Amino acid sequence: MKGLGYVWLTAFLIARLAAAAQASPIDGMGCEACHRLSVDAPLENRKAPDLFYAGDKLRKEWVERFLQRPVVLRKAGFFTAPGFLSGDPGAGPHLALGEADAKKAAGHLATLKLPGLETGLVDEEPLSKVGRVKAKILFERDYGCIACHEGINLAGQARGGVSGPSLAGAGNRLKGDWIVHWLKTPERFIDKSRMPVYRLDAETLTRLTKYILSLKKEPDEWAH
Repeated sequence: MKGLGYVWLTAFLIARLAAAAQASPIDGMGCEACHRLSVDAPLENRKAPDLFYAGDKLRKEWVERFLQRPVVLRKAGFFTAPGFLSGDPGAGPHLALGEADAKKAAGHLATLKLPGLETGLVDEEPLSKVGRVKAKILFERDYGCIACHEGINLAGQARGGVSGPSLAGAGNRLKGDWIVHWLKTPERFIDKSRMPVYRLDAETLTRLTKYILSLKKEPDEWAH
């Protein structure tokens, strides 16, 4: 009996250690109620953007700030919302977290990445003044990105469509390599979306990516 007790205790401890190893630092924060944190999570659970590649897409410092001071980035709502096409977002701003929880969540989300996603595709050297003008024409006229996404006009104000997430502060929020991958192969991140698939040459792809990275706001407005 004594030997069986040791066996039971050992099995119990192993099970607890295994559970602890699988536990996420953001368990209990309710993130999984709306977001998919794993590519294997059921599609019906997706009520907000997927986060299983958040570490590829989002800048950690922006995530920390956003979680403490959230605002609506998708003014028409996420495309799975019943009222999306009618302009009813179906939800308000994201739940705000305290500083400690925001840092914990941002740290964990930074580790969620797709395997084998190539990096080093674009440097963050800004466009020249002429290059930015050319890229702005690509963004607003040639490819019509502004029809679905907000950009920033010459007066520094957000302008554009609202059916896609705002890009008015994209340079604070998004990573350059992820923008490249998204513009080339959006289906790699989401099975169905309203994002057009463009056949962009390398120069155009770089210009658009750097233009999107140039759309920045002051730190106090990062979440906007």
